[in-house]
Formats: sequence, C-alpha cells, structure tokens
Amino acid sequence: MTILQITAGAGGMYCGICLRDNALVAALRKMGHEVLMVPLYLPLTLDEEDQSAGTPVFFGGINVYLEQKSDLFQRAPTWLRDLLSSRSLLKWAGGKAAKTQPQDLGELTLSMLRGEEGRQARELDELVTWVKQQAKPDIVCLSNALLIGLARRLGAEFNCPVVCMLQGEDTFLDMLPERYSRECWQTLAERSRDVALFGAASHYFGELMSKRLQLPQGKVKVVYNGINLDGYAAAGQPNIPPDAAPVLGYFARMCREKGLDILVDTYIALRRRRGVENLRLAVGGGCGPADEPFVAEQKAKLKAAGLESFVEFKPNLTRSEKINFQRSLSVFCVPARVPEAFGLYVIEALAAGVPVVEPPVYSFSELVETTGGGLLAKSSSPEALADAVEILLRDPQKRNAFAAAGREVVMNRFSAQRMAEANVAFYQEASLHPV
Repeated sequence: MTILQITAGAGGMYCGICLRDNALVAALRKMGHEVLMVPLYLPLTLDEEDQSAGTPVFFGGINVYLEQKSDLFQRAPTWLRDLLSSRSLLKWAGGKAAKTQPQDLGELTLSMLRGEEGRQARELDELVTWVKQQAKPDIVCLSNALLIGLARRLGAEFNCPVVCMLQGEDTFLDMLPERYSRECWQTLAERSRDVALFGAASHYFGELMSKRLQLPQGKVKVVYNGINLDGYAAAGQPNIPPDAAPVLGYFARMCREKGLDILVDTYIALRRRRGVENLRLAVGGGCGPADEPFVAEQKAKLKAAGLESFVEFKPNLTRSEKINFQRSLSVFCVPARVPEAFGLYVIEALAAGVPVVEPPVYSFSELVETTGGGLLAKSSSPEALADAVEILLRDPQKRNAFAAAGREVVMNRFSAQRMAEANVAFYQEASLHPV
C-alpha cells in the first residue's frame, strides 16, 4: 500500500501527535508499505529518527502567516517563498511559535479549514504539484482534523480515500475567540463530508467528536495509538535501588493544560502525611520559552513549602534519557485539566513498568481500565490524587501488580507494530467508504 501521511509540525516543542505519527510511519515501512511522510508548517521535533527527513516542509509557517496577513505577499515570488520555507529558518521560527496562543489564530485557523477556498490555496497547489511527482498514493492520512481543509482537493487529485485522525482538536478550537470558534466548528463539520473515515484515538474522543460534528454512525473508528518499545527494559524497574526513596513522577509538557501545578499541589499534600515524608518528585517533559514562567511559579511554590531540595526538573530529554527517567519512578501521574484524547505518556510510563494514577476523566478512565495499570482517583483534586498515590506508596505488592499488569497489556496491545496493523485495517476499510 502507498500511503501519504501528512503531519503538522509543532515547532520547538515535543508533540504527542508527531511522536505517534513518526512511530506509525516507521512501523508501516517495516511492514513493507511505501509511506511518504510530509511535514506541514514546521519541522517535526522528535526523540527518534525523523521519518520525514529529506521531505520539504509544505505550508511553511512563515508563508502561511504572511499569506493570511498580507495581500501583497499573496503575489510573492517563488524564490522568496522557498527561502522562507527552508528547514533551518523554520526550525528557528519554531521556537518563537511556542509563544503563539490560540486566541491569536482564529482567522488563520478558519482559512486553513477552508482549504482551496482559503488564503493559503497557493500552498495547497504546491503540495499537490510535488506529490504528483511521487508515487500515487492509495490513501491520504491527515494527522488531525485541523488539516481537514486539504481533504477535498487531495482526494480529487489522487482519486483515493482521505482519512483523518481525531486527536484532541477540540481544546484548541474551543480556545479560539468565540466568533472564530463557532465558524471553525461549522466549517469542520461541513468539510467532514470530504473524509472517507475518521480514526479516533479513544472511544471517549470518538464519541465526543461524533456528537460535536454530527457525524453519521460508522464514520468514526477507534484506532488506538502505540509507541516504539525499543529501549524499554525486558522486565521490572532496575533503576530503583531497594532502599531508595519513592518517587512520584510526571512526564509531559510542563504547562498548566497538562496539570503540572495540580501535581505539585498533590505532592505538597502528600508530604504532609505521615509515612510518606521521604517521597520525592521528578518532573520531566517538554519545556519551551512560553512554559518557563509557569515552571518558575511551581518551583517557587515548592520552595515556599520547604520542598525545593526534594524535587528535580528535567526538561527536553533525549529518548534514552526519557526512558531512564521513567524507569526511576515509583508512581506516575499527569492530571491534565483539558480534555485528553489519549495520553501517550500513560502508555510510556506503563511500558517502563511504572503504575499510574490519573483523574477519572477524559480518556484516562479508558486507558487505566483497559490496561489495568493503576488507579483512578475519585476526582481531579490534589487531595483525591494524593489519596490514590498514597495507596500505591503504602502497598508495594499492589503497586508491583499494577505495574506488571499494565506493562504486559502495553507490550501486547499498544506497540507501534500493533498500531500499524490497526491502521492498515483502518485504511482498507476506508477504501470501502467512497466520499
């Protein structure tokens, strides 16, 4: 099968969707499929080999922005546009993009959703022209619904199905200014007719988006994400000495949306309880310029509580550093406060042999129940999370049982190989659903 995978880069930030798509493409290629991975906006920031290496970045973020803001730039010469789309320049710009907020992107988002009718139509022409010089795709896969404006033109040009993954777009769209949020949801619903089949990262998110887009029954299929398991130890947690202090861990973007402040409050609450006074906190994950003030606030909070010396922050780790970090933890928790379509970090923690504690919301309930790898707190409050974490800290036998059960399920059901197999079946089903 020849597959065109289109994935939006996230600039200087590690992005769960980018990591997922990159692992998927690598696994599909190992299976013998021909996959062309095309990055949009910005180069991908990854902790594994970049499967889009050697491919131009289309819809370069600088060009896309200038096309939205300037009528004059609509007529810019090709040489200038090519210069502004160079990977080196876009990589530099990616660090600045981390500071961009959804509130500033309403007009641009709406234009992109309109595809060939938007102000970036010239970018779409260039993408089509380039893809025509490659092997004709049997299917086109859009990594998220914010790219749905490409579906109509790509499907018509290559006479093949277009599928679209659903992976957490609702939060971004809901954060746009009210006028643009409403128009973007309407446009997304209209453009959904150009997609043969949607793939949701979880049952929770598939049901949510089916309702919000008023999709017909059968239009959404659940296709679980998976991870590259290379580098995860064969068994247990050899990085934890028997007499070491327990460690509560977090690994995700260090931001308010992922609930880092909630976990810091949870840790402070735990340290006030008898029997867990030696607990440490380890925080890892992406931290860009826009996140640094928030992280500084959390460090100040910990210092005020007299716990600064018991906490370590490890931002922007390499893949091997990430795995070693995860394997050093006793309990893992990322209490995201915005709807989480999947939560790849939960699967990574379980693969490392670490039990998880999560709030009973979003996809967390589904993942914890499916894997058997931890506990759901009674609520999202720091006290409720502390209660659940304390149960595992006080019962090593239960903690180890959750870790072993979760790890086994991840190895069998959430590998990149299993994800690739599920996606191939998904693509084949999409070919039976003409638009």
